[in-house]
Amino acid sequence: MFFVSLRLCARPKVYCVIETMPISSTILVESVSIAEILNGVPLGIVLLDRSLCVLRMNRFFEALTGYSEEDALGVPGNFIIRSDLHTRGQPFRQILVSGESLIQEGTILNCHRKKLPILFTISPLHDSEEQIAGLIVVLEDLSSVRHAERNAGGVDCMAKLLGHSPKMQEVFELLPVLARTDASLLITGETGTGKDKIAEVIHKTSKRARQPFIKINCGALPESLLESELFGHVRGAFTGAIMDKPGMFRLAQDGTIFLTEIGDLPLSLQVKLLTVLDDMEFYPVGGCTKVKVNVRVIAATHRSLREQVRDGLFREDLFYRLNVLQIHLPPLREREGDIRLLLDYFFRDFVSQLGSHIKGFSNASLEVLLAYGFSGNVRELSNIVEYAVNICPGEQITPEYLPKYLFAPENHQKSVVPGQPASVSSREERRHQTANKTETHSSENWNETEREMILGAMKKTGGNRTKAAELLGLGRTTLWRKLKAL
Repeated sequence: MFFVSLRLCARPKVYCVIETMPISSTILVESVSIAEILNGVPLGIVLLDRSLCVLRMNRFFEALTGYSEEDALGVPGNFIIRSDLHTRGQPFRQILVSGESLIQEGTILNCHRKKLPILFTISPLHDSEEQIAGLIVVLEDLSSVRHAERNAGGVDCMAKLLGHSPKMQEVFELLPVLARTDASLLITGETGTGKDKIAEVIHKTSKRARQPFIKINCGALPESLLESELFGHVRGAFTGAIMDKPGMFRLAQDGTIFLTEIGDLPLSLQVKLLTVLDDMEFYPVGGCTKVKVNVRVIAATHRSLREQVRDGLFREDLFYRLNVLQIHLPPLREREGDIRLLLDYFFRDFVSQLGSHIKGFSNASLEVLLAYGFSGNVRELSNIVEYAVNICPGEQITPEYLPKYLFAPENHQKSVVPGQPASVSSREERRHQTANKTETHSSENWNETEREMILGAMKKTGGNRTKAAELLGLGRTTLWRKLKAL
């Protein structure tokens, strides 16, 4: 941080006092032109004389205002610095009288009629006799700061999107690309995978971030109410319509409308939605005047729209209109390593909210949770952790404080759980060894052979499933599934 103090002398010389913080030092520079000094400061600077007319300016000031020094020389400063400060009084004149500096935020309107947020620093300019000879006005452009503040919501949302798995990294890499466009977007994925969070992040990191983000569930309302909810109605359109209603599309003007569960949208409304996507205009219910809108449409579904198109439940033309861009969110069971990451995140979050003193999950609880299939995905995982944190009275969450349905064998995932004691390479090696021992058996007899091998391993380990899984080169949950099947 530095401050520049200029003093004009009767002689054709000028010297500049530069104070640097936090260590103050004074540097005297003689025989340096005013232009060199001003252009060496990366801020907009203009010098005004006692009549408050432009005396000198630097190139940064020219870039901010759009006025060249030749055009502005001798022109009253108020005409060049068209600022809202002047609507709050006469700061330039007041500083000439009082001699006190002013630091204040405001805006300027440049020659292109573009409004810029500015931090003003206005200080008196002294001559060689210490008399006020004019003003030095420093303009700092705050546009980048304001842009960062506007996008802070998007940054916060991005911070809450957790996942180290390759599939989630692919999703994260796509988000900036999807945010830069206004094209229609279809988000697919099982229930609870976070489609609404992804849609919100895309909106908050887009150029529409300052405008509304409107979410509506297409399966939550009957057809008659849904049409009015989406497109609005005019007074008297139906019984009970005592006043005009704008509808969600009009409320989302210049922003984003998020249509979740688009697969549940009735066929009659699919036609109207297709018209909106094509023309960006529609008739409200009971209205005779078209309404034009400028919105981005993001749709989401947990269904297969291609299958619905094949079954005649969803219009093919609407599907292709929505599916301009597409992103698929993987289920939690396919996000290798993310379960533990999300467990820790939700645990810290709920413990902080409740002010609880719980320290964590026991090993037995973690074993149950890591073996579970999470058909409800991230939403279900969050609910389980919230339940456990609220129920547990001690310092550690043991299995007795987990929801009871977690212990039903049919609820455990049907794949090897990452993070088991055996390494991937050792498992593969043992699988090959097992395959070599049984290569004389035909594929028809494999089930019986596998049964004998599993039963033999269980007998050899005295019924210890962990040791039996190690012996067979299988994951513990895989062995659990096979035992149930046998």
